[in-house]
Amino acid sequence: MQNSITVQNLKCGGCANTIKNKISEIENISSIEIDIDSSNISFSTKNNEDVLRVKDKLKAIGYPSIDEDNSLVSKAKSFVSCATGKISS
Repeated sequence: MQNSITVQNLKCGGCANTIKNKISEIENISSIEIDIDSSNISFSTKNNEDVLRVKDKLKAIGYPSIDEDNSLVSKAKSFVSCATGKISS
């Protein structure tokens, strides 16, 4: 099933690279597409539990969904994730 999550703090290709790498580590996730301009992440899953795993992973690396709190900690994590994504690309 196709899913989509709009996140906060997504600013560039470095962010997108980190997000794609981290989400692809989750079992049953495929067809990951990231639209930087709209901060939208789309992906395919086998069930709704997988969507929750993706949301949890995104929050853990600093990209909470738009319906979650965007704390200073989240912003700091996204900055580090972005830098990591730029280095590894």
